[in-house]
Amino acid sequence: MAGMGPAPKDPSRRARRNKDPIPQTTIRWERAEAPELPEFRIERDGELVEFVWPERTREWWQTWVDSPLSDHFMAVDWEFHLGTALVHARHWQGDRYAAAELRLREAQLGATLESRARLRIVTAEADNADEGRGASGAPSAKERYGQLRSLPGGQAGAGKST
Repeated sequence: MAGMGPAPKDPSRRARRNKDPIPQTTIRWERAEAPELPEFRIERDGELVEFVWPERTREWWQTWVDSPLSDHFMAVDWEFHLGTALVHARHWQGDRYAAAELRLREAQLGATLESRARLRIVTAEADNADEGRGASGAPSAKERYGQLRSLPGGQAGAGKST
């Protein structure tokens, strides 16, 4: 099965601090608004006919437009996403060969938990969702130990006989 392999390690966490062989390029980020799914014609049986987007693709597109992930899309990202919409439409029109390409493209866009982890995308509300109880739902340390007070004189083990 084709894939991208593991995500690169954060350079600040590497044991060896060798310089990257390829320097990083920084560009100015400009947010772009989501375009509408375009109207266009395709050739079918020698004639140009209006392409009709499957209803499922229209719903999928709206999910992406409403997603917080799209807040970080630039114009080139939306162009890539329009191409992905065509692959999605082919898939929902019965082209079984489109599924593999759709899977790869959606992974590049962060469509799954795994792909977001690979892209190092985290959800900010996750920290507050468990009300500080951690993943297990157990009481927080403050709840467990909040009533404890230190012993007078700060001596641990007070009360030992000498």
